[in-house]
Amino acid sequence: MAEQKNYALVTGASSGIGLAFSGELASLGYPLLMVSNEEERLNQAAVELASRFSVKTVPLYMDLARADSAKDLFHFCETNGINVEILINNAGIFFFKDIVDTTPGLLETTLYLHIITSAMLCRLFAEKAIREGIKSYIINISSIAAWMMMPGITLYSSTKSFIRGFSRAMRHETLKRGVSITTICPGAVATGLYKLPEKYLKLGVRLGIILPPERLARLSLKKMYRHKAEFIPGGLLNRLFILLIIALPDWLVRLIKKKIDRKFNKTVAPGETA
Repeated sequence: MAEQKNYALVTGASSGIGLAFSGELASLGYPLLMVSNEEERLNQAAVELASRFSVKTVPLYMDLARADSAKDLFHFCETNGINVEILINNAGIFFFKDIVDTTPGLLETTLYLHIITSAMLCRLFAEKAIREGIKSYIINISSIAAWMMMPGITLYSSTKSFIRGFSRAMRHETLKRGVSITTICPGAVATGLYKLPEKYLKLGVRLGIILPPERLARLSLKKMYRHKAEFIPGGLLNRLFILLIIALPDWLVRLIKKKIDRKFNKTVAPGETA
């Protein structure tokens, strides 16, 4: 009989990138702990993956944008005997809005979700893996926006920059102790994040501008198993785009922001990442 694998834990697992990671990991035979604040979609996804891949799936409905959510999630694993070998920190939120027009509640939600919860999950699960001698992996989903200090996405880009910097630094502390941390910095992905019409998503995928989430998950797991520090999907094109963004003069940044404000009339609604 084959040895039972330890669990893979995926946050934001009910749709989009998180669901794609869950599917790829299930296809590799990993039992899944799937966490999301979308209860109905989460339960449905867990049932479908369990049936399709004959693996155990545990759906956990939880709001990760709270002060103690990481501790609560870790306690759930400890209480239920769930040993995590792979942690995918994917849950997040995106919106286009000036900071002064952002409610304090939404600002706090973003900071907890992107910074506090992600960092605490890394700390708690890495410490356990090191203590118990479990070879483990962590994938933290940052973004190409980590280099884009652009108005309108101030909170998103700065918190994604934190995720990237934190992950790269912590990796040096844990790699030789058996915990490999890989940072993923995707550009456009074919999910509901940007609220694009379906026809434009499909067009972007055909043109190679937008990456299907399944391909992103598959490539990211390959990089993870190779102990890569960072993966920027899209190769040379996205790297050139990063250099272009960094080189933009301030006057051009403000001009772009002005045109975007006119287009969206400053009413782009917040939406949770997949």
